[in-house]
Amino acid sequence: MTDETTAGIGPQDTGAVPVAELWRGGICESLHAGHAVVVDGSGQIVEAWGNPQAVIYPRSSCKMIQALPLVESGAADAAGLTPAQLALSCASHNGAAIHSDAVTHWLSDLGLGEADLRCGPQEPSDIPARDALIRAGETPCQIHNNCSGKHSGFLTLNRHLNAGAEYTEVDHPVQVAVRAAFEEVTGEAVRGWGVDGCSAPNFATSLQGLARAMAAFAVAREGRGLRDSAQARLVQAMMAHPEMVAGETRACTELMRAMEGRAAVKTGAEAVFVAILPEKGLGIVLKVLDGGTRASEAAITQLLVKYGALEAGHPMAKKWGNPEIRSRRGIHAGELRIAPGFGA
Repeated sequence: MTDETTAGIGPQDTGAVPVAELWRGGICESLHAGHAVVVDGSGQIVEAWGNPQAVIYPRSSCKMIQALPLVESGAADAAGLTPAQLALSCASHNGAAIHSDAVTHWLSDLGLGEADLRCGPQEPSDIPARDALIRAGETPCQIHNNCSGKHSGFLTLNRHLNAGAEYTEVDHPVQVAVRAAFEEVTGEAVRGWGVDGCSAPNFATSLQGLARAMAAFAVAREGRGLRDSAQARLVQAMMAHPEMVAGETRACTELMRAMEGRAAVKTGAEAVFVAILPEKGLGIVLKVLDGGTRASEAAITQLLVKYGALEAGHPMAKKWGNPEIRSRRGIHAGELRIAPGFGA
């Protein structure tokens, strides 16, 4: 680890605004604060709440950027990757059978196996998959890791580059390529880096920089150069295969299904959320300071409705944007609300 892991990281709370509130019995019980920014295809801010210059780790919200070298290098086409596999390369999946089977087959096609991954084992968040492991007396492996699709993409690129096995090291050719793509699409030098939950480097940037990257994905079209084509293919893959990007009961999957090709969305750990709106040519990024995923899910839903990607009356707009809180007996107890002024 180098000093670069903390270089340029400042307090994120400077200029933060209320994003979401938890109401119970007529009292605001909890408050989530954060930042959000909307950027157009020219990289300019359309609208912002809080501080768009706050520096954050994108965590898994930037997986489509991490997948750019996979496509741009020709590695994806050389390996014959399908759109579903490209979506999986951008995924934080549930570890359901649909995901673990796909990763297993992907690795097999590369002549590789679970031991070649460097993401670490993780218990599936998919309940049937978890229960099946328990009944079989088996333990979770790296294939169940929510990032195993991204790592399969790394391994595909790594084979193409004929580089060493430790592809998660920050100076490895795979991560050097990822960093270069990251800096190019954000329009910013990396502001530091840290080790993500899957052991890969995660590069820090401002909210505006990350939104600038998402807007670049939004305006990209196939046939307009290597970078545009790669970005467009990844976005289309995510929208065509939302079940691969997250899984059943997850916000990313359910929101993308509801939007029917109008937007791609991706969550990241510690309450980061991004959206790519091709029809509007916009990129959206938000960060909730306390890491509360319930607030980031509500906030991104609010912004998707505001910018016309999601119908306000759609059941998924209610489910994720204004979820009801019930007791364990099913009695109405409260609700999560968007804070006044946010996304208005």
